[in-house]
Amino acid sequence: MEERGAEYVQSLARGLSVIRAFGAERPSLTLSDVARSTGLTRAAARRFLLTLVELGYVRTDGRLFSLAPRILELGYAYLSGMSLPEVAQPHLERLVAEVHESASVAVLDEEDVVYVARVATSRIMRVTINIGTRFPAHPTSMGRVLLAWLPSLDGYFDQVELRRHTSRTITSPSSLRAELDRVRVQGWAMVDQELEEGLRSIAAPIRDGSGQVVAAINVSTHASRTTVEAARRDLLPSLLATAARIEADLQASGTQVPPYRRLEPS
Repeated sequence: MEERGAEYVQSLARGLSVIRAFGAERPSLTLSDVARSTGLTRAAARRFLLTLVELGYVRTDGRLFSLAPRILELGYAYLSGMSLPEVAQPHLERLVAEVHESASVAVLDEEDVVYVARVATSRIMRVTINIGTRFPAHPTSMGRVLLAWLPSLDGYFDQVELRRHTSRTITSPSSLRAELDRVRVQGWAMVDQELEEGLRSIAAPIRDGSGQVVAAINVSTHASRTTVEAARRDLLPSLLATAARIEADLQASGTQVPPYRRLEPS
């Protein structure tokens, strides 16, 4: 078991694990679901959930629990102090006007990508994507970009389960490593229906003034209207040009993007 410092507050960590049990694919959970996901006893999970209900961060109908809108307050300080979304937003709007497809910017938070800016044209996923939406990194184009430029992938592969989302999802560590090598060489990533059937997306890295990859930008489309070849031909040039413009603005403005959190080797 990993040793924690003397100032580590275990109860706070457990409470945060209860919040993180919820997500885009698990918006409502029972007490048993939360206990199982967090590794807490049912009694402990119940205490944390009821405390969060009392504070207004979680709501319940007596059986199912879900996050309440007030939970957004917890992330607002981070997002409001992070000017990357402000820099990226006008460029996303221009990109969407050019390609007539939805576009987003995301950062990496351990095993997930977190959306920090987005301009949508139409809904092409079952799950509505908003600022703060999280998806696992491995079956997403932005996740592949962000993973490809990590200094080390050992912590990621040590701790992450490469869960299958569709029949196309890469779940083999060796296959994913090979794909990330390819992404790094070509400078962009395309994911074809690995997160959700019918969803095809293409992503590129966004670098800060020091050349470090700090975020990713993507364009997503429905497979029924855009082939892989068409996405590469029609979407990729505009995507790469937009990433370059965002990078130029980040450098010119001296914007500092908070470093993303990555899993450390166990």
